[in-house]
This record gives sequence, structure tokens and C-alpha cells, in this order.
Amino acid sequence: MRKYRCAYCAHVYDEAQGDPDSGIAPGTRFEDIPDDWQCPECGAAKGDYHLIED
Repeated sequence: MRKYRCAYCAHVYDEAQGDPDSGIAPGTRFEDIPDDWQCPECGAAKGDYHLIED
């Protein structure tokens, strides 16, 4: 599972955890999130997230 960080507020989307408050189940791959999903902290677009390289 991968993690992605918002470029504006540093929110991290963790595929293992999902975003249950937005209806995104744990284990949901970032590619499978709807394109209109927004950062739950600042409202940035899905395209404003970048893969965190370990």
C-alpha cells in the first residue's frame, strides 16, 4: 500500500487506511478514488497529491 501527500497542507492519504469520513474504504488504491475527491483538510484536488517515496 502506498501513501500520497497533499502539496498544499501535507495531508497524507494512506491506501491502507482510506478516507472513511469521505466514503473511501480502507484498502482503496489512490487510482481508484473518484476524480472529484478532495483533500479532507484543505479541499485541494486529487491531482494535487504526490506519491511519497520511501
